[in-house]
Amino acid sequence: MPTPTKTNKVKKTQVEKRTGKYFEAVGRRKTATARVRLYDAKSTAYTVNDRTLDSYFPAEELRRSINAPFEKLTEDHKYEVTVRVRGGGMRAQAEAIRHGIARALTISDGDLRKSLKSAKLLTRDARAKERRKFGLKKARKAPQWSKR
Repeated sequence: MPTPTKTNKVKKTQVEKRTGKYFEAVGRRKTATARVRLYDAKSTAYTVNDRTLDSYFPAEELRRSINAPFEKLTEDHKYEVTVRVRGGGMRAQAEAIRHGIARALTISDGDLRKSLKSAKLLTRDARAKERRKFGLKKARKAPQWSKR
């Protein structure tokens, strides 16, 4: 007797795979890692984990954060961006993508480095959650002290 199979009820938008010359960079934030590829294109388009940017990041604020490196460009460059991102939460993933895009733009055109660096888009934000220590409730929170 065949076993019943699970059906995936999440609707994913299928995006065709792109081949050709690209600029690749890795961006990181907290525990999120994003591998970003920039292809020359006629218009800017995003693919994040085989989904469109709007379906992966429904919050407008996160999409604006991802677009920040392109807003710093003086010339009108258009790129098709494909991203593989894993780990972390939604905000950490968005900031990892932003970091990866900024690094890939400096690889594609070295003159952009100064403007992206002054906007602090090339600096890896290394802040992460501090580990929990034994004998404590959290990283630094001690249990309530009792005299007796």
